[in-house]
Amino acid sequence: MKILRGYKGVSDEFKGAVATIGNFDGVHLGHQQIFRKIVQEARQCQSKSVVITFDPHPKSVLHPEKRPFYLLTTLDEKLKLIKSLEIDGVMLIPFSLEFSKTTATDFVCRILWEQLRIKKIFIGHDYTFGRGKEGNEEFLARYGKKLGFRVDVTNAVKVGDIIISSTRIRNAICDGDVRLAGSLLGRPYNLKGSVAGGYKRGTQLGFPTANLDPEKLLLPREGVYAVVVELNGKRYQGVLNIGRNPTFGNENLTVELHILDFSDDIYGEKLELFFIDRIREEIRFDNPESLADQIRSDVAQARTVLEPFFAGKNSASDPSSQDSSS
Repeated sequence: MKILRGYKGVSDEFKGAVATIGNFDGVHLGHQQIFRKIVQEARQCQSKSVVITFDPHPKSVLHPEKRPFYLLTTLDEKLKLIKSLEIDGVMLIPFSLEFSKTTATDFVCRILWEQLRIKKIFIGHDYTFGRGKEGNEEFLARYGKKLGFRVDVTNAVKVGDIIISSTRIRNAICDGDVRLAGSLLGRPYNLKGSVAGGYKRGTQLGFPTANLDPEKLLLPREGVYAVVVELNGKRYQGVLNIGRNPTFGNENLTVELHILDFSDDIYGEKLELFFIDRIREEIRFDNPESLADQIRSDVAQARTVLEPFFAGKNSASDPSSQDSSS
């Protein structure tokens, strides 16, 4: 997959592309359906499949008062996920206040037509673009007739009765419903981070923990979670606590991981977590002994939840794999 940085000087190999346009945060099941369609269409007409997207996310530029703006995927994660779906190229357009003034007409004429000479464009059912959000299905269809490209609108994708959207997934994660978020993403929500220093209280309780400095701002609601841990190419079962350790009167939010059946020193190491399910709320206990008893129960519950992901010690099915069934 080639990364086309900016929209000028597109090489001839991408002329006549089959394209889609959007923010695609999370690369969820709805996005994946669109990507599969453009790949199939591009192969049928012997052209290239191109995803047009933006960095940074437009909302973070247009509404800076809404801080923080939570992203489901970092740019690197988004590009990696798109690549896994066999897309030929990503046009990555730097988004700025100046670019936000681009009219829908200019976008279609200067980018979709002059640069890519698109044969067909796929968009989501509710996607709009251009200054004042004037670009939509009808707008594209009108210009398609004039310039000679086709337009396909993908209907909303549902899991059960729930319409999949990046916003719905963010809300699920903020509510702690990581199981729902995973079903809408097509894979468990992930979080990468570096192991930092901590209070060592877990070790004193018999459950050594690693304090994480997460790379993303979007954290699930405070509580205890069953997670798959990827470290140095191996996967482990884990119990993660996001909270303030009320038993010890902490005020700062911490992300503490206990890796099951593991005792190595991993200070400074980078690891990745995959959220499988929420075990419980964070609770204040009267004493450390009661907390230790609860952690034993949490570990037992986590083993049950995580067992389907593991065929044996340090061996797991890939929780990050895309769901290709939708």
